[in-house]
Amino acid sequence: MSLSGLVTGDVQKVVGGFPGTEGPVFSRRGYLLFVTQDRIMKWERGTLSVFRQGSHGALGLTFDHQGRLLACETGRVTRTEKDGRISVLAGKGLRQPNDLVYSIDGSIYFTDLRPRDSRTPSRVYQIRRNGQVRVVSQDCAGPNGVALSPNQQKLYVADTWQRNVRIFDVAADGALLNGRIFCQVYPDGLKTDEAGNVWVAGEGGVWVFDAQGKHLGVVKTPEEITNCCWGEGFRGLYITARTSVYWVQTQVTGTRTY
Repeated sequence: MSLSGLVTGDVQKVVGGFPGTEGPVFSRRGYLLFVTQDRIMKWERGTLSVFRQGSHGALGLTFDHQGRLLACETGRVTRTEKDGRISVLAGKGLRQPNDLVYSIDGSIYFTDLRPRDSRTPSRVYQIRRNGQVRVVSQDCAGPNGVALSPNQQKLYVADTWQRNVRIFDVAADGALLNGRIFCQVYPDGLKTDEAGNVWVAGEGGVWVFDAQGKHLGVVKTPEEITNCCWGEGFRGLYITARTSVYWVQTQVTGTRTY
């Protein structure tokens, strides 16, 4: 498969004029959320509004199977309940949770990215279905984006400091095993599709790799990007960047994790 078989058309600007955008996620209810200026913004059918004023330094966003928003915020991981209350799912010992992914078993994997010179290593955590928070990997120097494979038997973690994406086997109890380098790239956020391809926010655009780690090409963007997410029906890709949010049509369906 080549990149031309995965992407249709050109990258299009959706909305712009921000000092930076991050953490895109598309709701099954038909709207996009993303983070900017300590706010979570909502883009729905051409209309921009504030979804949450004061995001507590949110970076990564996703949903759980009930449609509740999950967020990596400064020093904590939260869930926005259906009545609007904010529940803290993890907090002790965390500095800057960066990105997260919801697993079919009801658990959550997230990264906690620390400065290069931190005495405490950066880590990948799991919030288990029973609420227990545990470290599942310290292999990455700078764990950033995180994504599950289509069958949820592999976990990908972007290691920004080491300029690679690592892949782990997911054990039956959710533990991570056999960490190894999947591909070399300067990564930020990342997603996977149902064909097993990995879409990585990298230098110059979205870098696409097949399931074996072969580089298929780059979806070039007008500015440097931070993350990406699948759109309505898990088709098409939204991309957050320095000042704008972009969109590109895809021929593949993204991995469904919520």
